[in-house]
Amino acid sequence: MSNVPSELRYSDTHEWARLEDDGTIVIGITDHAQHLLGDLVFVELPDEGIELKGGDEAGVVESVKAASDFYSPITGEVVEVNEELQDSPALVNTDPYGDGWLFRIQPEDTSEFDALLDADAYNEQISEEE
Repeated sequence: MSNVPSELRYSDTHEWARLEDDGTIVIGITDHAQHLLGDLVFVELPDEGIELKGGDEAGVVESVKAASDFYSPITGEVVEVNEELQDSPALVNTDPYGDGWLFRIQPEDTSEFDALLDADAYNEQISEEE
């Protein structure tokens, strides 16, 4: 069973989002997604300063099994990326909701965050996919 923290929001493409006290939103891929991918060997992150629309491709994660795009669930400017993943992409596998975060975005509109799936709805989605 995948770990689905209740305080996060989720996209139907398996990204998680966490609203920070400063108004930025941290994005990563879910525990479920990293399990499906297997051991990550490379992460291509978005450039800081670029504008993404909700649903835009933000980067790529590559595992020993496959490469997969990840998407921004929120519209806004990328204000930080997790540089540690360049040398240690496996952080996404070992700590997807902590040290394995992908990027931080300054949202145009926080109502997009509120519209994402809550933990119960995401759990329902992944149980239907299995």
